[in-house]
Amino acid sequence: MTIKIRIRNLDKFYGSGARRTHALQNVDLDIGAGEFVTLVGASGCGKSTLLRTLGGLEEYAQGSISCNGKPVDGAGPDRAMVFQSYSLYPWLTVRENVRFCRKLHFHRDDSTSAGVEAASGRADALIALMGLGHVVNAYPSELSGGMQQRVAIARALMVKPDVLLMDEPFGALDAQTREVMHDLMRHLYLLEQTTVVFVTHDVEEAIYLGQRVVVMAPRPGRIDSVIDVPFGRERAQDLKLSPEFTALKRHILDRIRETSGMKTDLEQLNKLSGHLHTAGELA
Repeated sequence: MTIKIRIRNLDKFYGSGARRTHALQNVDLDIGAGEFVTLVGASGCGKSTLLRTLGGLEEYAQGSISCNGKPVDGAGPDRAMVFQSYSLYPWLTVRENVRFCRKLHFHRDDSTSAGVEAASGRADALIALMGLGHVVNAYPSELSGGMQQRVAIARALMVKPDVLLMDEPFGALDAQTREVMHDLMRHLYLLEQTTVVFVTHDVEEAIYLGQRVVVMAPRPGRIDSVIDVPFGRERAQDLKLSPEFTALKRHILDRIRETSGMKTDLEQLNKLSGHLHTAGELA
């Protein structure tokens, strides 16, 4: 396996003095070229912080991150990000939003008419692939949440990034739209062969989309375990109903509860419920 992203002994802090917070501790992770890796864990475990650090949007205290063998010391065109908020330009149409990054590129002196034509074709192909052909001239305010996120993903893919970083991109969508986006994301991944790192709170989503699930633990944020997903590249929604899928989901949820203290909280809640039930009987 060719290593696309290599993270070694990564540590990150927020704040200083008494308010200093250890956000990430001794993170080690290799991600292969063309791999789809999902990050899960309880709130505050550093999933989004790690993703933003990979994207060059956050600095780190020590350790190293490399992409294609080169140190990550800031944002770059080899890594594109998609956020939970759709982050579209409200004054641009769907087509203009998708083409925006290429439009900036074509102001360079080395751009050619052939390059402009090729990029225009790619934009149209992505728009069609996303099922947005009927709204190419619409503005973001005229689109549903799912459609807006499709535009954001198409825009991120426009530059053919080596790595696509996604921070809970479907978190604000309803369950039915999320399922559609899951299948669309799987289709895009198989078609584009882009390396994807995907942050989510939804364990089912993490398993369905990913080849490996990285479980992170909080206080400080660190990697608890890396779990291989034993399903093929071609997947359908019925997979989520299979015993194997359910067992894997239960295992990952148990790890999250164990590492975050949720398991103890649930045990205490059960004890409290028992005490209240007993007190009610005595009354």
